[in-house]
Amino acid sequence: MNILVTGANGQLGTHMRLISSHSSHRYFFTDIEELDITDRAAIDSFVKKNAIQAIVNCAAYTNVDKAESDEATADLINHIAVGYMAQIMASVDGLLVHVSTDYVFGGTIYNTPLPENAVPNPTGAYGRTKLAGEKAVINSGCRYIIFRTAWLYSEYGKNFCKTMLVLTASKPNLTVVFDQVGTPTYAGDLASAIYTILEHDLDKGNEGIYHFTNEGVCSWFDFAKEIARQSGHTDCVIQPCHSSEYPTPVVRPSFSVLDKTLYKQTFGLFVPYWVDSLSICLKGLLNNSTL
Repeated sequence: MNILVTGANGQLGTHMRLISSHSSHRYFFTDIEELDITDRAAIDSFVKKNAIQAIVNCAAYTNVDKAESDEATADLINHIAVGYMAQIMASVDGLLVHVSTDYVFGGTIYNTPLPENAVPNPTGAYGRTKLAGEKAVINSGCRYIIFRTAWLYSEYGKNFCKTMLVLTASKPNLTVVFDQVGTPTYAGDLASAIYTILEHDLDKGNEGIYHFTNEGVCSWFDFAKEIARQSGHTDCVIQPCHSSEYPTPVVRPSFSVLDKTLYKQTFGLFVPYWVDSLSICLKGLLNNSTL
């Protein structure tokens, strides 16, 4: 099978490249330099030329705050381009694996883990455009798997884990919000989930929306404390603060813990605990100096 991975230079795309190196399938990895996903004709040409049977869309506009002043660009990448890929996959009876976000929620306050059928209610442009992308996939008629994830981090790109690793090594004091709760998700674990499904479950009729994060629950404050503890940066004093002390253009979800029951029941796959996966990531960062 020929599989196209878009956004291949990002956190998730990089892990997809690494994990698929021994696959019996043929993977094609592209980013904006090789394939502009906002150009429908370019996607169609690439799919036909390379007989693509599945697309894993790791590309996204992820600057949550900037999206408030540039919603048109966010919508082009998170919605319109996704619709193009979905329509083209529908035309060749292919599969689209699309990555969405906990930001489709947030406008409604939940206090228990959110299942896939929880009512979306985004608070900002990023969430709105990602939700529109989900709807475009569903309405296209293609075979699809949508993974909603949250708090993604890895050894690659810019993310909270790498930022905290630098700050806790260089600052005597930090304040981090404690009133936003979710689950850190190691990009390597999400890539592994996608890869395993592509290898084994394509023909089992398991299309739909699934939630995937690591196991467990914490606040950003807890996440920062654990990063400092595991990296040995214990001289940095980290204090909790309220989100209101650091106002941003977008109201972040205060509780965005995603329920993974459907994913685990459907695919029977293990989901690692966030603290354990953080350890793997930090070992890679500290040993290889990839900051």
